[in-house]
Amino acid sequence: MSIAFYKYEGTGNDFILIDDRLSIFPMDNEIIIRLCTRKTGIGSDGLILIKKSEKADFYMDFYNPDGSKSFCGNGSRCAVAFANRLGIIGKKTSFSAIDGLHSGKILDDNQVEITMCDVPGINNINGDFVLNTGSPHFVRFVNNLSKEEIIKTGREIRYSSQYKKEGINVNLVEKKSGQSLSCETYERGVEDETLSCGTGVTAVALAANYHFNLPSPLKIITKGGQLWVGFSELDNGFTDITLSGAATPVFKGEIKF
Repeated sequence: MSIAFYKYEGTGNDFILIDDRLSIFPMDNEIIIRLCTRKTGIGSDGLILIKKSEKADFYMDFYNPDGSKSFCGNGSRCAVAFANRLGIIGKKTSFSAIDGLHSGKILDDNQVEITMCDVPGINNINGDFVLNTGSPHFVRFVNNLSKEEIIKTGREIRYSSQYKKEGINVNLVEKKSGQSLSCETYERGVEDETLSCGTGVTAVALAANYHFNLPSPLKIITKGGQLWVGFSELDNGFTDITLSGAATPVFKGEIKF
């Protein structure tokens, strides 16, 4: 059996995307892990299956490279671009994911914007911030990001006694001039640094508003490119959250089972 796949990248976050509306993909964690493994597989920061949905235009079924499931912001933006390529949607869409319903739209020059679910609040833990933007995130503001070791620090926090069981994504952030911040992210499920993380930069923007009172929208600079996060403030959280940036096709291939 052969299944076609596409490789997309969203500001350096790369994904395997498969049209699985006929439910033909063999659901097996070992297969997902093998496909996502770099050098011996296709290699990616996650695998996305586009499935039928009764509530929206499609369901975005996301798997981390270790086979675990979560929501993925950059993966969702790539899924919107892929669904448009498949002819499932036009320039605007609604889609469902593990955390609920989202909307998306395709802008100019491979730019894709999606809505994120509301965030009810932020926990301040000794000057660091923890919040859930579809995936749990730890945010720490630093003075000089270039001197930080994101993999070392990320692993220390992710595997600490407080977070080891459920896991957490770790973001180190430096405030730049104006309404921009630089960010590096260690992702659970990947268990390494990624060049970008959509739920991560969303967490960074909301934490920056909470900590520095920076207004929406905010530009977040990652190693893979720039993302924009918009939001509205609530008394106890955030709503009208949007994530936008590039979502670019890389290549097409075929998987044989």
